[in-house]
Amino acid sequence: MGSNQTWITEVTLLGFQADPALEYFLFGLFSLFYAFTLLGNGTILVVICLDPRLHTPMYFFLSHLAVLDMSYASNNVPKMLANLVKQRRTISFAPCIMQTFLYLVFAATECLILVVMSYDRYVAICHPLHYTVIMSWKVCSLLVAASWGFSFLLDLVHLVLILRLPFCGPHEINHFFCEILSVLKLACADTRLNQLVIFAACVFILVGPLCLVLVSYSRILVAILRIQSGDGRRKAFSTCSSHLCVVGLFFGSAIVMYMAPKSRHPEEQQKILSLFYSLFNPMLNPLIYSLRNAEVKGALRRVLWKQRLI
Repeated sequence: MGSNQTWITEVTLLGFQADPALEYFLFGLFSLFYAFTLLGNGTILVVICLDPRLHTPMYFFLSHLAVLDMSYASNNVPKMLANLVKQRRTISFAPCIMQTFLYLVFAATECLILVVMSYDRYVAICHPLHYTVIMSWKVCSLLVAASWGFSFLLDLVHLVLILRLPFCGPHEINHFFCEILSVLKLACADTRLNQLVIFAACVFILVGPLCLVLVSYSRILVAILRIQSGDGRRKAFSTCSSHLCVVGLFFGSAIVMYMAPKSRHPEEQQKILSLFYSLFNPMLNPLIYSLRNAEVKGALRRVLWKQRLI
């Protein structure tokens, strides 16, 4: 960190680097997807709040997942949309680092919330008689608070390690937002410690939770196959399959993004995966939960009927 280094005050987000006509098309398309993301997750959040039948641990966790998806998309997408229609695609360095930090916090929290949701399903199906005791509101609140708190502290480590680096160029990030691996390329110092901590965090926050989810669902599957009632089996499969779809989309894209071997075009691959992770996943989650969950569909009909009567 010598005194002759020039520190970055702002950087340029190169984005998709497409033809102007294509960028305007992408602006319209992604704006539509972003609106669906906010509308879908907002609807699930409102329905859960308004329908007393959904005031259960499962939907308490689902409401936090909806908040995370809206926060996650809102952290990355608005700047991406603005840059698609602007010639000057700069962002000040401090907001860039804040965007990186919030991106990591929301992603890590969602990983842990998905694990908590799988544990909730495991207790509900494998230990139904003890469910209300094990998954009390106090326990649920502690699990959610621990997920948010642990993610914040873990990603505070990434933030501290980033801020200790001297950033002196280049002044361009080949991405549509300040993704951590792209930001590290701006540093004019050794970033091996940062990359090692990122890999260790991925093992801890991606591989570890994924293994816990798979263990939970393997035991759930055994329990479901023992259910004698066809209706009970179908209901159990319905609630679990929607959660498994979300888990597969989220963990699959994250592991490919941060732990898979890099291709010949890693930056373009990262952009596509980040887009899937930042926009498509949050948009698909409410569709998966509403289309595959009879309780959510029933609650939505009841809320709409009440509004019509009013």
